[in-house]
Amino acid sequence: MSGDGAYENGRVEVADGPDRGMAWHFGDPLGEQRAMEAGEALVELTSREVFTVTGEERLSWLHSLTSQAIDGPQAALGVDALVLSPTGQIEHGFVLVDDGTTAWCWTEPGDREGLVAFLESMKFWTKAEVVARDDLHVVWVGEQVDEPTVVLAGRTSLVGAGRELVVPADGELPVARHTGQWAFEALRVAAGVPRIGSDTDARTVPNEIGLFGTALDKGCYRGQETVARVHNLGRPPRRFVRLLLDGALPEEGAAIVLDGREVGHVGTAAQHHELGPVALGLVKRSVPADATLVAGGIAASQEVLVDPEVGLHFRPPAR
Repeated sequence: MSGDGAYENGRVEVADGPDRGMAWHFGDPLGEQRAMEAGEALVELTSREVFTVTGEERLSWLHSLTSQAIDGPQAALGVDALVLSPTGQIEHGFVLVDDGTTAWCWTEPGDREGLVAFLESMKFWTKAEVVARDDLHVVWVGEQVDEPTVVLAGRTSLVGAGRELVVPADGELPVARHTGQWAFEALRVAAGVPRIGSDTDARTVPNEIGLFGTALDKGCYRGQETVARVHNLGRPPRRFVRLLLDGALPEEGAAIVLDGREVGHVGTAAQHHELGPVALGLVKRSVPADATLVAGGIAASQEVLVDPEVGLHFRPPAR
């Protein structure tokens, strides 16, 4: 992801990738990161695609289809959930916040159509209705900023000191320091929070990313046997890492190499205001945790995020 240099009132847009056309930064990307950490910023996450699920059986139904425990009080606080393939690979990811009558959900860019189609195919006689909502947006609002006039749902964000809120697309936003995707992504990488699609691939199982969006203490769901087997026997095929890079940023998808052998690939990379160039990546479980790697031709030390033997997060996502 990169800026294209097209300024308007200091705004630089994202030139490519899933967030293309969104604000990359507003002239001070490192200062914008500090403002997010202080809870004094606002980020428009307009690339996220919103849908709603209503009906009296909505939570039990979603609970049965996803890796997450959705049928309890945690749904009101907001949860990340995954839809897996029959063999346990991640196919879709979404956030859900339930207000007692409606589950407000959002996906990564481009994922909503496939996810909604899957849900519709699994509805049968379930009392639930799924509706794509292009009239709604997601915004990140800092703790020190007033909430928008109309907020339909929200949860405490895993990134920075703020909340992710569902609001009307044409609604009025509060006065605050507007912040771009550079800041949001840099803080997300620093917190070790995976973005489905950017930091995962078609082979990723939840254990490899620290059981993100996954509850071990729930009943059966599609792909559950793989998740349980890998957890009980240990040793997921790969593990999620944070990379501290030597002075430059590799491209997303670039090979991670150890002793001339490809051992993984880079996910999101960003310039962090304190850590410098950082990235997330997936590497083979057998890679020594203290090994210096080469990511896209750039030397990189690694910080372990996921236990290579069990697949649990060593370091829970930071606020």
